[in-house]
Amino acid sequence: MIAYLLRRILYAIPILVGVNLLTFALFFVVNTPDDMARMHLGMKRVTPQAISNWKAEHGYNAPLFYDASAPGINKVTHSIFFEKSARMFVLDFGTSDDGRDIWHEIKTRAGPSLAIAVPVFVIGLLVNVTFALLMVFFRATYLDFWGVVLCVVLMSISGLFYIIAGQYLIAKLWHLVPISGFSGGMDGLRFIILPVLVSIVAGIGGGARWYRTIFLEEIARDYVRTARAKGLSEWRVLFRHVLQNGMIPILTGAVVVLPLLFMGSLITESFFGIPGLGSYTIDAIQSQDFAIVRAMVFIGSALYIIGLLLTDISYTLADPRVRLQ
Repeated sequence: MIAYLLRRILYAIPILVGVNLLTFALFFVVNTPDDMARMHLGMKRVTPQAISNWKAEHGYNAPLFYDASAPGINKVTHSIFFEKSARMFVLDFGTSDDGRDIWHEIKTRAGPSLAIAVPVFVIGLLVNVTFALLMVFFRATYLDFWGVVLCVVLMSISGLFYIIAGQYLIAKLWHLVPISGFSGGMDGLRFIILPVLVSIVAGIGGGARWYRTIFLEEIARDYVRTARAKGLSEWRVLFRHVLQNGMIPILTGAVVVLPLLFMGSLITESFFGIPGLGSYTIDAIQSQDFAIVRAMVFIGSALYIIGLLLTDISYTLADPRVRLQ
C-alpha cells in the first residue's frame, strides 16, 4: 500500500502543475497585467507610469511564461507563471493584489466555511441514505412512488428558491434565526442553522434518488436472495448487507464534495453573508484578483486529489476484497 500511495502522490504533482498552467492561461487570456492594473488603480486617468509601477510592485512586469532575454534557467524562472505558481507547492500563497496575506485569510475564513459544510455533509448524507433505504424498503408501494415524486420536485426547484424561501419564512416571518451574518463562538450557531437546513433540504432530491438507484441494483443481487433464504428480516438485509455493499459508490460520491468542505458553498455563503472561503473566492473573481483565484483553485485541486486517495483507502476498509496495488 505504501508504494501505491507514493505513486499516487507523485502522480499528483504533474496534475497540480497542469491545473495551475490551465488556470493561469485562462485567466490571462481574459485579463492582461495592464487590465489588472487599470482595474485596481481605477479606469480613469491612469498613466502608463502608474500601470508600470503597479505591475512592478505586484510582480506582473515579467513575461508570462518565457523570458527570451534572460540567461540560462532564468528564461523559465523569470516569468510570472513560475514566480506565482512554484511557491504554492510549499503552501506559500503570497499576498493578494490588495496586499493582504492569502494564507492568513484562508486560515481565518476556513472556520465559518467548515461550520456550515461539515454538518451539511454529515447530516445530509445520513438523511439521504436513510430516505433512500426507506424508499427501497417500501419499493413498489405508494410510499415509494410519492417518495420518488418528492425527490423529482425537490430536484426541479432552483437552490436559490430554497435560500429565499428559508430566509423569508424562517428568518423574516417567524423570526427564529437571523436572516444573514455570522458570529464567532457558540453565538454563531444561530447564524448557521438556516444555511445548513436550506443546504440539506436542497440536496435531498438528487442525493436520495442516486442512493435509491444504488440500493435497488444491490437488492437484485444473488447475495441478497441468499440472505433472505436464510430467514433474515428485510430490515437486516437492507441495513446490514445492502448498505454495506453499497458503500463503495457512496464513498465515491462523498469524495466529490470534499473540496467544498474547505471552500464552502459559493452561493450559500454569499446569500447568508458568511465570511468564509466561498465568499472570499467570489469577491476575488469579481475584483479580478489573480493571486487569490489561483490559490483557491490550487487548494481545491489538492483537496480533490487527497479525497480520491482517501477514497481508495476507504475501499479497502469497506470491502476486504479490494487490494491497492
